[in-house]
Formats: sequence, structure tokens, C-alpha cells
Amino acid sequence: MVKRIGVLTSGGDAPGMNAAIRAVTRVALNSGIEVFGIYNGYKGMVEGDIEPLTKASVGEIIDRGGTILGSARLPEFKDLEVRTKAVAQLQKRGIEAIVVIGGDGSYRGALALTEMGINCIGLPGTIDNDITCTDFTIGFDTALNTIVEAVDKLRDTSSSHHRCSIVEVMGNRCGDLAIYSGIACGAEIIVTSQTGFEESEVLERLRDLDLIKKKRQAIVIISEKITDVHQFAKKVSLHTGFSGRATVLGHVQRGGSPTPNDRVLASRMGEKAVDLLMQGIGGQCISIRNNEIISVLIEEALNMPRDSRKKLHNLFDRLV
Repeated sequence: MVKRIGVLTSGGDAPGMNAAIRAVTRVALNSGIEVFGIYNGYKGMVEGDIEPLTKASVGEIIDRGGTILGSARLPEFKDLEVRTKAVAQLQKRGIEAIVVIGGDGSYRGALALTEMGINCIGLPGTIDNDITCTDFTIGFDTALNTIVEAVDKLRDTSSSHHRCSIVEVMGNRCGDLAIYSGIACGAEIIVTSQTGFEESEVLERLRDLDLIKKKRQAIVIISEKITDVHQFAKKVSLHTGFSGRATVLGHVQRGGSPTPNDRVLASRMGEKAVDLLMQGIGGQCISIRNNEIISVLIEEALNMPRDSRKKLHNLFDRLV
């Protein structure tokens, strides 16, 4: 049985990563396995920034956002020479397996290490919910709550000024934060990569909301990387009766104390990861499907097509 494992967080941070670190550490220690924290992702692995973790060192972190292990991006990790240095650092400390918490880029690193003899299990830690093999990723629920709170407040001030608030949310080309928050907030318009963006059509809909439906305010939620929301807000002011205002929520969506849902999800996934490593299994990632925690081959996960959100968009259309 595996005797020493490592845990790292990689890529963008997400609320609930600390809960996952805590779960991996405590489940492993309670199973007689030593745990080492690898600081600053794969970069720390290559540089040997690795320290033992205890139950005490992961105490009182379940409610903290971010990651106590830190995170960093290392594009060079795709190079065999760089990975060889990382494996040498692990072997020097007797670390036989790794739990990698991050997004699809982190999964690719985990798969490459597994192929080099270091079993790795991936946990989906990203607010974007863009890991296709899982219904929800660690951090998504917290980010969604952050957006909803912000949009609810924007609606209050927008209605006082006959304003249209254009709110840009994160997602890295995945529209889940936009569609889920749009439904939860009662937004008037949602724009994602799935809906497409026809500027003239959106402006026409806003004119209709103003002139025909006599709305005092309007909320447009739009996924990042689709259009310049500040320029679009100016056009709203010019071509509709609303005063257009753009709000880019940005990295505030990454922060904050994780919701209970994210804490429980991270804990369940962390337990499953350790159980797989104890069985000598690597090259898999943990998912939740229909509230069941399962594992999927990383290669399969990376090649899965993204689920359609047509049903959610249809629901939104019927609610407007």
C-alpha cells in the first residue's frame, strides 16, 4: 500500500480548495499514510518546495477561501526534462502518489506524471465549472453565490436610475456561471458562447423592455471574452432609453469563504481520491454525477464534449 502521498493546488484558485486539502490530509493520515504539501503547484514540485502536513496544519482551514498551498502556473511542465526534475524531487522524499486539485491544465500534468510512474488523482478545483466529466466543480457554487449577491445589489441601484447593468462574469468560455446566475437573479438577458452575441438584437430587446414593457431597470449577464462590456454599455446609453453601466466582477468571484455545498463536495472528493491511491490507482479524476462521487480516466475527461445547457437556456426564456 502507498505510504506517502503529496497534495497540490494548481492553476486558478477556487473556494473549497482548502477543504479538499484538509480532506485529503486527514483521510490519508487516519489511514496510516503520510502526507506532504507541495507549495505553488507544479512549480513548487520542480523546486522542491515540499513540506509534511499534519492534522493540525490543516486545522481551521475548511472555511477559508483560496489555498494554503498557494498556486502557480508552469507551462514548462509539459517538457519531459522539467517533469523529470519534479519526479526526482518526489522520489527523494519517498512520495509515491499525488492528489492534484485544479482544472484541465492541471489534469494534463497529473496524467503525464502518472505515465512516469507517479500515480495521480485529479480533483476539479475551478470556479468555471468547465470540467465536463463532473456536474459541478469545487468552487463553482461559491462563485455563483458571489455573483448573485452582487447582481441583487446592482438591481437595487439600477432601478433607482432607470439603468441597464451589464455584468461580466467569469467562466473561461464556459457559460455556466452566466446561465445559473441569470436564472437565480431574474436577469432580463443572458449572453454566453452558446447563445451567441448579436449586438443589434440585444439593443432591440432592451428598447422593447424600456418602451413596451416599461421596465425601470434591466440586468444583462454576459460571459467573459465575448465582447467589451464597457463599450457595449456606451451603446446601450446611446441607442436605448436606459443608462448603460458595465460591471466586471473579475477576481472577486474567486474569493470568499466556501459555501457549505463546496465544503461537503470537496470533502467527499478528497476522500475518494485517497481511497483510489490506496488501491494503487492513478490517472483518474474525481467527479460528481447525479450526487454520486465517481472516478473517470483523465484521458476520457479531457476529451469529453461539453454538455449542452439548452434546457437551462429554455428555462430562462420561459421565465423572462
